[in-house]
Amino acid sequence: MTEKALNPFAIAQQQLDDAAQRLGLDPATHELLRWPMKEYKVLLPVRMDDGTTRVFHGFRIPYNTARGPAKGGLRWHPDETIDTVRALAAWMTWKTAVVDIPLGGGKGGIVCNPKELSETEKERLARAYMRALGSTFSVTRDVPAPDVYTTPQIMAWMMDEYETMRGEHHPGVITGKPIALGGSQGRGDATARGGIYVTREAAKAHGIDLENKTMAIQGFGNAGQFAALLGNEILGLKLVAASDSRGGVYDPGGITPKALIDHKLKTGGVKGFPNATAIDNEALLELDVTLLFPSALENVITRENAGNIKCKILCELANGPTTPAADEILYKNKVVVLPDFLANAGGVTVSYFEQVQNTYNYYWELWEVHKRLDEKMTAAFKAVYEMHKAEGINMRQAAYLVAVARVAEACRLRGWT
Repeated sequence: MTEKALNPFAIAQQQLDDAAQRLGLDPATHELLRWPMKEYKVLLPVRMDDGTTRVFHGFRIPYNTARGPAKGGLRWHPDETIDTVRALAAWMTWKTAVVDIPLGGGKGGIVCNPKELSETEKERLARAYMRALGSTFSVTRDVPAPDVYTTPQIMAWMMDEYETMRGEHHPGVITGKPIALGGSQGRGDATARGGIYVTREAAKAHGIDLENKTMAIQGFGNAGQFAALLGNEILGLKLVAASDSRGGVYDPGGITPKALIDHKLKTGGVKGFPNATAIDNEALLELDVTLLFPSALENVITRENAGNIKCKILCELANGPTTPAADEILYKNKVVVLPDFLANAGGVTVSYFEQVQNTYNYYWELWEVHKRLDEKMTAAFKAVYEMHKAEGINMRQAAYLVAVARVAEACRLRGWT
């Protein structure tokens, strides 16, 4: 079995086991943190536009709520599995803890291909999911958000269905909503912006000059596109390669991020961008660039290709793109890895800001969101970096120690263990 075929939840548990051993966690706390505290599996019958009915499989996993209500996105993907959702829910638990916001972790998913669904079919599916699981959601229990192939519009339909069920307004039950329905300023680019802030701090800590240096982005979706724009705007980086599910493009002379985004909007992908050569995902990962942003799916950097990674900083905007074996190789090769649940925590941080604004019905200006996000991400990086230096371990292990210690303490204080 190749590492690409590894069960993502087995990887999440392996990472937790390592942290538990280093922290000296007692057996009960360790066992509690290895598993989701609850799991929901639902069937969603949906009437299609042609009059037929399709039954979709859906999941929701509030992994751990010791530090606060579960928080985590809802993915629509044809390859979604319960173990992928479990792993992502675990990582959300560590993510909210590492940036020190008062939330737990959760994740949801529906097995579907949204590219094959009409807008009306997507709406029916979103509402069916909320009808099936709405009783488990609330601002004090579990709060969903967008993730792979879900959008602010889908969140709006879900919020409306929930409010219809309750007969009153509850905007904070969903985050990542359109601004007009209580969404937060700055949520759209928050995942990438948080990663850019963490990258800035990592470059400072390691004495790496980023001005006019190169970046490559694997996964040119929402996070990848904003990473390209903000990497150039804030850090002075030059985009030289990008890829998505349909192909990739490479131009060592530089690619204008806005032009590539416009091209993708027109054609549906980055493939065929003028004056750029084609490149596949595997080759893109191994380019000699200063910054690499894996921004797609899990397990793309493995034992097989980690030795060929040439970037100086690897900023994980995707969830779980690097396997444990690859981590060890990258650390030995002095690649600075900014682990996913630190690097991409900007999204959940601004989602938390959205919950706060919804709760007291007062909304912040964009500059205030950016300022608060910068403060949170900078503090989180410093806590992880200090642990990394103190313990002589890689950044992912350090992030786990910081996060798991915080969750374990909350479980102990509650009397759970």
